[in-house]
Amino acid sequence: MSKVYTPATAAFGVEEVIRLLEGRWKLIILFHLFDGKVQRYSDFEKLIPGISQKMLAQQLRQLESDGIVSRKLYPQVPPKVEYRLTEWGQALCPALDAMLKWAEKREACQAIPADDTHKSL
Repeated sequence: MSKVYTPATAAFGVEEVIRLLEGRWKLIILFHLFDGKVQRYSDFEKLIPGISQKMLAQQLRQLESDGIVSRKLYPQVPPKVEYRLTEWGQALCPALDAMLKWAEKREACQAIPADDTHKSL
C-alpha cells in the first residue's frame, strides 16, 4: 500500500532526501559505488583527488549513519575497510539517473528559441 501525500508532506519528504545527499562530495562518492561496486578508503582518495582525508571520512560516516552506505572492517594490519551501497542506497541509482535525464531536457529546452518551446513539449 502506497503512502498518500499532500503537497506539504511530499515537499517535506523530498527536502529530507535532499538533506541526506547534501555535501560537496556525497554524490561523487555515491556514483563511485553504483552498480554494486565496492571501494576501499584508499580507492576514494585516488578517485576523488580534491577531497581531504577528514572530509572523506566525515562524508562516509554520514552516509553510513543514514543507512545509504555500509562499511566492512577486516581485522588485519593494516586495517582494510570496504564501502558499498546498502540495498536502500542502491535504490538511489534510478532516482539520480532520472534527475540527470531531467537536467538534459532542461538543456534541450533552453536550446529551443523561446517562441518555439510550447511546440516541442
